[in-house]
Amino acid sequence: MKKKNTINNVSRPYVFVPMSADILHHGHINILQKSKKLGNVVVGLMTDKGISSYKGKKPFLKYKNRKKILQEIKSIDKIIPINGLLYEQFAKKYKFDFFVHGSDWKKGPQSEQRKRLKKIMRTWGGKVVEYTYTAGISSTKIKNKIYI
Repeated sequence: MKKKNTINNVSRPYVFVPMSADILHHGHINILQKSKKLGNVVVGLMTDKGISSYKGKKPFLKYKNRKKILQEIKSIDKIIPINGLLYEQFAKKYKFDFFVHGSDWKKGPQSEQRKRLKKIMRTWGGKVVEYTYTAGISSTKIKNKIYI
């Protein structure tokens, strides 16, 4: 029998951090460490299809390998799959205390999600927390260097 994706065995406060984690770097670790100070970190790890749905390309690493890497990070209490930008649905289902994201989502494909999520989470007292990206590092920069 397959295990349900649940966070019931994690105690509050729930700190949700959506991630692709296709190329993991110290900027991701910074966000996870800051998130851990807020409570128990639940990573919503994008599935392969989830990444393709909004980035328009397949990830370098398959979901199961990205999950295996994240399971070794002590700041993370739980990892659940998320199949695309389904932030609102997950927030409503689990009533996160905090929803953490890097500051990059103010523009681009996630900006509308950001606006709606901030409004929805206020209804139960949840808060959207945005951390400034770590200077000089991004997955995009790393990928561009790989292809150059």
